Parts: sequence; structure tokens; C-alpha cells
Amino acid sequence: MTIDKSRLPSRHTTEGPERAPHRSFYYAMGLTEKQIHQPLIGVATTWNEAAPCNITLRRQAQAAKAGVDQADGTPREFTTITVTDGIAMGHQGMKASLASREAIADTIELTVRGHAYDGLVGLAGCDKSLPGVMMAMARLNVPSVFLYGGSIMPGRFRGRDVTVQDVFEAVGQFQGGNMNADDLAEIERVACPSAGSCGGQFTANTMACVSEALGIALPHSASAPAPYQSRDEYAFASGQAVMKLIESNLRPRDIITREALENAARVVAASGGSTNAGLHLPAIAHECGIKFDLNDVAELFRSTPYIGDLKPGGKYVAKDLYEAGGLPVLMKALYEGGYIHGDCVTVTGRTVAENLADVTFPEDQDVIRPVSNPITPTGGVVGLRGNLAPEGAIVKVAGMQRLRHEGPARVFDTEEEAFKAVKEKRIRDGDVVVIRYEGPKGGPGMREMLATTSAIYGQGLGEKVALITDGRFSGATRGFCIGHVGPEAAVGGPIGLLREGDQITIDAETGELSVALSDEELESRRAGWTPRTHEYTSGELWKYSQLVGPAVGGAVTHPGGQAETHCYADT
Repeated sequence: MTIDKSRLPSRHTTEGPERAPHRSFYYAMGLTEKQIHQPLIGVATTWNEAAPCNITLRRQAQAAKAGVDQADGTPREFTTITVTDGIAMGHQGMKASLASREAIADTIELTVRGHAYDGLVGLAGCDKSLPGVMMAMARLNVPSVFLYGGSIMPGRFRGRDVTVQDVFEAVGQFQGGNMNADDLAEIERVACPSAGSCGGQFTANTMACVSEALGIALPHSASAPAPYQSRDEYAFASGQAVMKLIESNLRPRDIITREALENAARVVAASGGSTNAGLHLPAIAHECGIKFDLNDVAELFRSTPYIGDLKPGGKYVAKDLYEAGGLPVLMKALYEGGYIHGDCVTVTGRTVAENLADVTFPEDQDVIRPVSNPITPTGGVVGLRGNLAPEGAIVKVAGMQRLRHEGPARVFDTEEEAFKAVKEKRIRDGDVVVIRYEGPKGGPGMREMLATTSAIYGQGLGEKVALITDGRFSGATRGFCIGHVGPEAAVGGPIGLLREGDQITIDAETGELSVALSDEELESRRAGWTPRTHEYTSGELWKYSQLVGPAVGGAVTHPGGQAETHCYADT
């Protein structure tokens, strides 16, 4: 396949006599004349030794490069950062997590811009790295294929499958006197037996499903576990696919349309996915110049049946989804039920409907149900609004028995304060734990609260108390936990005006999140309110706090595609 480089960005670094110095660098790395004058494809990974989520990405990158090379492209591998939530969780390091999403998108953008690459294969493993890579693809708008690194295998503890979620909850059981130190030591050693991202329908697997539902990843690539040899086959095929996209000039913004975003939101709800999708889908849409905020996502969540029986609310893990036929089976069920758009184009060059044409719903499994027999008729994740959250909030209801809670506020200005109260058993049945000043600006960084929610669940309070925050939750969180409350406390949102004992109502069926205070009382409190300051007065987190917008819009840090007068792909 010969591709005319006169319309490609790399012509600025490889073509003409004036680019002889640039070509000399490529010759120094062993490239041939033919390779220099082929399309240059960035192969970006978030490989590192921080956690098992990322450890296989370097291997998979080599397969992706081989696919590019065989299709007459020249792959150029580079890496960017990740902050791995499982290790950042429960301490100040979690403030770096959401900010890392922007850093990943920014560094991929800068690398591709600086070296004038023509296309991109992006491989990611851990939570924020998936949307970060997808955001970069949408921002640059060069032909791109996304590839997930794959999930971890489930661990085995006392005859049952376990994930890292069980270890976080075991800490709460230990604190509550329901597990001894030897058992805690045993479960921590067996919960994560291989490379790969956390195994339930937590944030990484949720966003992997999003990539496939959006159409920017190859079908079936989202759910294959990291140790499986098939991951290398998907990587090789992704390298080949990006070259076909270069030839046809099919770009991410041709694929990531409003309808594709709606498909992705449906898949999140149907699979009981992470509430973090309510933050990442708007951010991806923002890169394309599409308005698609938390409340748009929540409306789709509310009207989608929950059919994927996946952890943390259900029984199964990503490996089980893969063995049941993978995400295409769940998408086929939604498509036949009239819930997703079949005419959206994908990186295969075919539409969603065409990709699903040969998919049959297997009857010998119970991981995925038909839409005619859902686990619940309402999506596994729903949105809330009210005088406590005028901009909205989000809650995962998958696996929950009760959908309404009324109780007194127990107010904490940091996660550490709340965790200490839980650890000291100061939280009582019926309480509403309020953790504020943990939003995008106020944290800064919008921390996840898995350590605290798991401690609550581990102490047996998961069905007896509720928790609300302007921060976030891990995809592994379960229980009545409401996040993304906006406006956040740091900008004067109502959550920042709450006092101990205020009566709060949460109703996931009607979509209510309110406090029993009049508008006049809230205004009176606001008049006497002063924002809490944080200690990050310089460095990246200070910069992030100055730039970041509200959670309702995806906590983004720049004007997005709508403000563009020129996109990189047209350089």
C-alpha cells in the first residue's frame, strides 16, 4: 500500500531537501529510506512498573508495531505516565489521579505534534489512562485505534473468586473485628494473581467497554484478559487497522459522534459500570466539540436496562464476560432491544450494526441477560439532582436493594477525617456521611473514596448508611455512595454549606438529592461562608486547580474542540 504523504503531517519532517537534518536522525535509529517516507504512526503506551495494569503494555506495543510495519507504516513507540488508583488510593497520592488524565492527553498531544506523526495506536491499562488516551485521539483527530491492555485474572480465596475490591473491604472487616490479621495477609497475597487491570466492572474495564462501544477499538478487544495470547493478536490487528484508516482518512471525530457517545453511555449502564464514566464521557465529547455533560449521560443511564451481572454489584468479572462472548454480545442485546444506534461507523470501517451482524446471543451463560429479562429495568448507574446538587450527581445502583435513604448529615472536610470516623466506629445506622472539599478544584484532584466506602462496607454498614461527596468513587465502590456533587464545596456549592445533623434525602428512583433547608436558609449560610484553602500552592496540582472546570462538564482544563479554528490532523 502506497500512501501519498502530501496531505499527512509527517511531510513536515521527512519530505524535501530542507528536511535532510530531520531525516538524519531517523537514519541514526536504523530506519531505511523507505521507512522514512512511509506514514509515521505513534504507538503510545502507558507502560510502567507502577502496577499490574500496565506491565504487559510494552509487549503488546511490539505486536501493534509489527502490525503497522506489515501494512507499510513506520511505527514510532513512545510512553507516557499513569497514576495507578489502587496504589494512589486512601492517601494524598489520589489527588494526582484525575490530573494524570489531563497529563496523559497533553503529553500524547505534544509528542504527536512535536514529531508530526500521522496516526496513533494508543494502549492503556489503568483507570485514567484509558480516557486520557482517548481524549488525545479526539483532540489530535489523526486516524487512531485504541487498545486496552486487558484485565487481571480473578484471585481465589476460600473457594471463591476475589478481586482487589475484596481486599479493600477486608480492611474494613479487620477494623470491625470480623477478620484476623492472618486472613487479611492471605487475601492480599491471592487477590491479584496476574498482570492486568482490576477484574470487575470497575473504571478500567468500564472505559475499555466504552472504547469498543464508541467504535474506536476493534470488536472483542475490550474484555480479553491481559495474560491471554489473543491480546497480542488484537494489538497486531490494531496496527494494521490504523493504516487502513490513514488510507481512507477516517478520523476519531468521524467516529466519536453524539450517537456513538450515547451508545457508550448505554453500555456503561447496562453493564453496571463505573460512575467515573459520567466524568470521562463528557471529557471525550468536549475534545470533539460536542456538548454531552453529566446530566445527558445520566438520562441515558436511567433509561437503560441493567443486564450485565458484573462485579462489584454482580457476580462475574471481565474474564467471564469474555468467555460469554465479550462486549459484542451485550451490545447485540442492546441493539436488538432498540437501545443503541447501529449506523455509527467504527475503526473497522463498518458500522456498529455490520460489526454485530454475525454475533449471536449465547443461551448457555448468565453473565449477560437479554433486555427482556434485565437484572433491573433501570441502568446500573443513575443521576441525581436537587437543592444539594443543582449541577447534578451520580450513584451506582447496580446490586443495591434499597434506592432511598433519609438521614442526618455527618460532615467531614477531608476523606482522612471521614475515614478516621469510620475506623473509630463513630458512624451510626442511618447517617449520611458527607465528604466535601474533595472536588476537582477543592481537593484539588477529585479523589476517589474507595478506602472509606470499603471500610463502611467491611464493617457491615454498607446497607445502613449513605455517603455523598464532591469527589469521586472507584469503580469498585458499592453501597449507597453518591459522587460528583456539583457545584463543589470549593466554589460555594450547597454541599459546602451543610452542617452536622442537616436532614438529607437521597432517592435513586426519583433522582432526588436534597437537604431539608429552605432557599433562604441556604442563602443565609452562603453569606457567611468562606472557602477552605488547600496546601497545594505550587506545582502541578496548583496549576490543575486553577484550570479545571466543574465535574458536570467532565472536569476539563481547556476550551475543547468547539473553540478550535484548526485541528492538528490538518497541519
